[in-house]
Amino acid sequence: MALDKSNLIALAKTTANAKASSQVAYSFGEDKFSYSELNETLRNEFKELAGTYALYRENKNTIFSIIEETIDDVLPKKVMEQYGQFAEIKTYAQGDKPIFKQRITTAAKRRAKQFITKVGLAGIYEVFKLDGKGFEVPTSAFGGAAQIGFEEFLDGRVDFADVLDIVMEGLDEVIYTEIEKALRASITSLPNANKATESSFVETTMDNLIAVADSYGKSTIYCTYEFAATMVPAEGWVSDAMKDQKWNNGYLANYKGHNVIVLDQSYVDETNSKKVINPAYAYIIPVGADKPVKIAFEGNTIVDEYVNKDRSREVQVYKKLGVGTLITNNICVYVNASLDSNGSI
Repeated sequence: MALDKSNLIALAKTTANAKASSQVAYSFGEDKFSYSELNETLRNEFKELAGTYALYRENKNTIFSIIEETIDDVLPKKVMEQYGQFAEIKTYAQGDKPIFKQRITTAAKRRAKQFITKVGLAGIYEVFKLDGKGFEVPTSAFGGAAQIGFEEFLDGRVDFADVLDIVMEGLDEVIYTEIEKALRASITSLPNANKATESSFVETTMDNLIAVADSYGKSTIYCTYEFAATMVPAEGWVSDAMKDQKWNNGYLANYKGHNVIVLDQSYVDETNSKKVINPAYAYIIPVGADKPVKIAFEGNTIVDEYVNKDRSREVQVYKKLGVGTLITNNICVYVNASLDSNGSI
């Protein structure tokens, strides 16, 4: 093996943190690598450990340990990067209760009613009034298995760099799905003035919701690309610069002085029939408000394998995490029913 275990873990973490779209060179030791060079270097290092079945059998615990440490280090950072503007993310040791403290905000000083949504039995989200200055976000084990065909493995068509990449993407989608479930479950707790459902984008409806949220501080709009693309004000508002931005990006990144943050979108499976995030929803959240989403990671990632009768391997990954929402009456929700491709409104 060209690298010892500690340096290989450092390489795996650097690679997992790198961005494919970035043009910058990433440093590893005294050398600099492009994104593709980093991935190829990690791929070659994994081949040193598992280039043959005999090597894999000898080194599989080391490989699994590298994947575990990489996920534990990188996943919370990636989640923070993607959701940190509206989510509070914390990590806890195994067995510790994930307790989030209620922060005193302008909204709290105005006696905003606060609600916490957490997952109940059978994955049903229950809504109840917050009692006290802290609340627990219960965690559950989430996992999946990446199956590697024995012949594919021997031929080098699949390697553990692929496995690591797939696992990271899968866990990220799980978190996104849980965030949406929790947010949507909490909508019923909001005052009627804080929510609206229309069959299309109605400018006055959005403006009214923004006015409610803005009374607690300048708000930001969080939605998918599909929703953002519909947010076009009346013709008299549209400048040539706005038209250019709409043409180039597909949406306006600012709506009447309010930043529009487009959330990543994906599909549940390869049929492309159901989206991970329902595009019908837009969340309007004041800047400086207590972040409504709480994400807890508990304990260490566990990686193991199961050998099938055909000698294919299932690399199984388990991670404990929990998602809850702390909803106050300074948050607003717009539902554009025409975008409900999932049929869940």
